[in-house]
Amino acid sequence: MLKRGFDIVFSLIGLIVLFPLLLLISIIIKLDSKGPILFIQGRVGKNNIDFNIYKFRTMGMKSEKKGLLTLGNDDSRITGVGYFLRRYKIDEFPQLLNILKGDMSFVGPRPELRYYVNFYSKDDMRIFCVRPGITGLASLKYRNEVELLKAADNPEDLFINTIIPDKLKYNKLYIEKRNFFFDLKLIFQTIIKVAFK
Repeated sequence: MLKRGFDIVFSLIGLIVLFPLLLLISIIIKLDSKGPILFIQGRVGKNNIDFNIYKFRTMGMKSEKKGLLTLGNDDSRITGVGYFLRRYKIDEFPQLLNILKGDMSFVGPRPELRYYVNFYSKDDMRIFCVRPGITGLASLKYRNEVELLKAADNPEDLFINTIIPDKLKYNKLYIEKRNFFFDLKLIFQTIIKVAFK
């Protein structure tokens, strides 16, 4: 109850306070490249139920056809303004709507694509007992994931066989340790990491 109350109050405050900035970013995205303002993609959420995640669009149109993984911060599909939005995690701001709706929380396992969830074991599926989050233990460890993938000879193999299992380990640890004050600690750590990246 405390966690959900925090999510509702601060996502609503965030949307109200950031509205002028969100509007400005929306205009810049439209001026920068063709396509919609928001990138909407299916992800897997609590109770293993799919939902649509919202992000500011940072890539050109039909970029998903060239691969599901982003390879480095200089991936050729990323737009001019998209690089800046990704660097400071500003592209994640629309997920305040997901939090307000109840699809997500501020803290929890990052929601994954259904394609990759199909590689989870039966034990891995217990991470779906909580809402996915914008940040979490695995998110903090893999904040530079795109650079790891870029450096790999086989990014898809690295992601499926190394990164996903390790993320799941941290996500399970979060579930064991989770409480309101631990969430606040992770939020603070995320802000510091992004601000001083």
